Amino acid sequence: MRNPEAVKGATMTDRPAVVLLSGGLDSATVLAIARQQGFTCHALSFDYGQRHGVELEAARAVAEHLGVASHRTARIDLRAFGGSALTADIAVPKDRDLAPAASAAGAPESIPITYVPARNAIFLSYALGLAEVIGSTDLFIGVNAVDYSGYPDCRPSFIRAFEHMANLATRAGVEGHTLRVHTPLIDLPKIDIIRRGRELGVDYALTHSCYDPVPDAAHRFGHRPCAHCDACQLRQLAFTQLGTTDPVLA
Repeated sequence: MRNPEAVKGATMTDRPAVVLLSGGLDSATVLAIARQQGFTCHALSFDYGQRHGVELEAARAVAEHLGVASHRTARIDLRAFGGSALTADIAVPKDRDLAPAASAAGAPESIPITYVPARNAIFLSYALGLAEVIGSTDLFIGVNAVDYSGYPDCRPSFIRAFEHMANLATRAGVEGHTLRVHTPLIDLPKIDIIRRGRELGVDYALTHSCYDPVPDAAHRFGHRPCAHCDACQLRQLAFTQLGTTDPVLA
């Protein structure tokens, strides 16, 4: 699956990288950035028991649009644990205040019920396994600590800790091949993420970020965004700030 002209300035090389691709706005931008930096990208998505499979359709569309060397979907079942509105029969919060009061330590007072326990740790572990198999020392993930919903596994401290663990726990690390977790969006507000993606030719109409999509046969993936969950509100606000409409709502 290759489309070398899809991303502006992209070149295919023999530097393989594993890019976690959810089908959302952030992961699509990260894939475009990795390609622009000269990596040969191997996309990895997850069918993890999420209540809605729309994001997997979006991930396939994004991978095709941007051009990847390979695209795998790993199947795991986090419904076995539950505890999240994304994997269990729990209502997705709507129209929340996205600037909650901070604790004395500077963190949000509560972690949203849309947090999936240990999800990024699990996803990065799978990515690490794939990286060893394909001979890569580079992992890319679209975590962001600015538009921060309170997820503990989106913080720079978590990424640094995982990277340290990866270099202790793998053959590549032991043999002196330093593994790196790239987080090119971690310090960017959503508006700047979209600007960067546009520069690289990302088609955000192909992405899906909504936590609770609504069935709609007329929509590209058979569902339309709810427009009220945290993910919808964050991206809609950014597009509004850019003076345009979120293309998934067009």
